[in-house]
Amino acid sequence: MKASRIVRHVLQLALLGFVAWYVRAHWTEYRLVFQQSRPRWGELVGSSFLVLVAYIVLIQTWRQVVDAWGERLSFGSAMRIWFVANLGKYVPGKVWSIAAMGALAQEAGISPVAAVGSSLVVTLVNLVTGFGVFFVVGARAMHVPFGALAAVVLLGAALGGAPWLLPAAVRLANRLTGRNITVPLLPPGAIWWAGAGTTLAWVLYGVAFDAFVNAMTDGAVHGSLGDWTAIFIGPYLVGFITLFAPGGLGAREVAMAEALQRTGLALGAVSALLVASSRIWLTVLEIIPGLLFLLVRPMDRPVPPSNR
Repeated sequence: MKASRIVRHVLQLALLGFVAWYVRAHWTEYRLVFQQSRPRWGELVGSSFLVLVAYIVLIQTWRQVVDAWGERLSFGSAMRIWFVANLGKYVPGKVWSIAAMGALAQEAGISPVAAVGSSLVVTLVNLVTGFGVFFVVGARAMHVPFGALAAVVLLGAALGGAPWLLPAAVRLANRLTGRNITVPLLPPGAIWWAGAGTTLAWVLYGVAFDAFVNAMTDGAVHGSLGDWTAIFIGPYLVGFITLFAPGGLGAREVAMAEALQRTGLALGAVSALLVASSRIWLTVLEIIPGLLFLLVRPMDRPVPPSNR
């Protein structure tokens, strides 16, 4: 058995172990939520479907970014890689998901540059567009300072110009240091596809969360679609950038409770219900597809690179 295959199996077992530990550690919380809530199941299923659509958008976005590097990946392979790698967010540290995506993509026949580069591009652009959508729809309700919005705009502009700025910066560094650092390849199309796809995915997340809130509270709470989109995105991003929190656990919940308190959209028991149930909702939708793909052996062969 090849060493890479042994490493892959060890990582798979580790991921399964972390997932099992995570569910077991929070089983009491899950049970109390299900006992106390009376959700409208039709709307709950609809909101879950929208989240899965957002996942499909992100998967296709990643495929397009891979394609911008001159590589090809079938949708079936991309879906398996994306869902399995997504389990890495439940392992402490934020690099596992990106590392797993790169490794699985290389195993599927994608070049290391395209595999790692596409993972990093989508992750970085996803952060920028997430903050951008959050500030657009929630700056007023969340009382976000204007300076924070300006910083995101500047970061977005820098990221959009990265295909031209990064090679120029490397060439300047070569002249100043006398070294010969390889100029990195970052296709402009990778940035554009990632920006469009991740923005659409964040909007779908917001619509899904709005429907989820109505389903869990039987329509008892009020707020605009923009309000609930911001309530979802802001805490999600806080959890993502909190490096020590697996899956954003703890950080996301504290941020959501604070956001609900600050906006007055939900208080007391209703706030606690939304915080706990939304964690369960997203965890189930992330873990189950990943576990299914992790346990099923891939059947399709990699798509060879197209002639360009």
